[in-house]
Amino acid sequence: MTVTDLARDAATDPDTSDLRSRILTIAERLFRDMGYRKTTVADIAAALRMSPGNVYRFFPSKKALNEAVAERLLRQIEAELGRIVSESGVPARERLRQFLRTTQAMSAGQFTANRRMHDMVEVAMAESWEVIRAHIDRVEDLLAALVADGVHGGEFRVADPRAAARCVQTAIVRFCHPALIAQCAEREQPTIDEMTDFLLTALRAA
Repeated sequence: MTVTDLARDAATDPDTSDLRSRILTIAERLFRDMGYRKTTVADIAAALRMSPGNVYRFFPSKKALNEAVAERLLRQIEAELGRIVSESGVPARERLRQFLRTTQAMSAGQFTANRRMHDMVEVAMAESWEVIRAHIDRVEDLLAALVADGVHGGEFRVADPRAAARCVQTAIVRFCHPALIAQCAEREQPTIDEMTDFLLTALRAA
């Protein structure tokens, strides 16, 4: 994709109605196409047909840009997980299964399918842990609400839904941590469905 193509897309994309969003959209696309390490603020500014100074008005550094792109991608995952948690009339056990499948699928799709995006996330985890930590906390809140629903409905038998949610998060870290997804790809191990079956059994135990 050329710089001209990127500029045209940024101008017509309905999700880029304000300049900050346009900058993030172009930054994400360049990170995917060129790689985080090779993309410069000048490249992003050129794609938007503006000066680098305009980019720096919104993002004081490339690190800040990376944080914002990573957070936007993480928020997309959280939005879909939130939708699953809030589904009415669906048993908690089925929502949990879908929650964990979606976590695995979106994490792999967003962060490991494209090696260049994998590199970007690794940089974010090394340099901007607060962004990742905030995401982990928000996912924990969603899981805790889902487990509490299961307890209230008699599907789960746990004394502390928050503690149970943390155990579930810890158990599935291999399915959502970018480095572990890549490192464990060739190893024989439980699938996400096998792990979910195990966790559901634990949550239903006395």
